Amino acid sequence: QVQLVESGGGLVQPGGSLRLSCVASGFAFSSYTVTWYCQAPGKERDLVASISVTGTSTTTDSVKGRFTISRDNVKNTAYLQMNSLKPEDTATYYCNAAWHYFSYWGQGTQVTVSL
Repeated sequence: QVQLVESGGGLVQPGGSLRLSCVASGFAFSSYTVTWYCQAPGKERDLVASISVTGTSTTTDSVKGRFTISRDNVKNTAYLQMNSLKPEDTATYYCNAAWHYFSYWGQGTQVTVSL
């Protein structure tokens, strides 16, 4: 059974940090590009960061220098380290794994940045 399970979200004050995890099972995780997306209420789902099978990563401009994506293919897990969080980072964060026409999504984890 294919699964992607995100965790690590929560309530954090501005300037704080969180580390999101995305644990994969049921498919060859190491062969898939992993991408983190975020979706705020009433807005579209936006790409946050992506990491290729070789470990090459990209991040969207709004989180550059604050967020870091990584992966551990032994643990079948991807991470999103989020530092210097801002209220505008508040959203549900989703993990996606994609290879050719295969694409899997997790259920999302809520991140709320507020005093």
